[in-house]
Amino acid sequence: MNSTEQIRVEDLMTTPIETISEDVTLVQAATEMREKGMSALLVTSAPPSIITSTDILDAVAEGKDTSELDVTDVMTESVETVPPGLPINEAAQMMTTFGISHLPVVEDDYIGMVSSTDITSHLSQ
Repeated sequence: MNSTEQIRVEDLMTTPIETISEDVTLVQAATEMREKGMSALLVTSAPPSIITSTDILDAVAEGKDTSELDVTDVMTESVETVPPGLPINEAAQMMTTFGISHLPVVEDDYIGMVSSTDITSHLSQ
């Protein structure tokens, strides 16, 4: 068993999970991400969704007027989630399979977020 298989999501996840309301503007979401040094925020909608820096970049690249957009216009709904005890190699496989870079971590509630950056940073140590 290699060392990656022994590492669990809870060992690398960012806590507490950062959230944002679904009725916030895209500009406000981008500002909050920059201020917090985050590249993803859990959107407190029902069901919870996620907005990432990639979602915002896609909107800009598509020529959308970002000053007119809300988080709900670009967020990803029905997010994949993982439990804190999941081996990190399985989380990495999920990210590859689903083409995503962030996984909210759920126990009884949302408790953190693990990203591809968290995993690659760990591997480069």
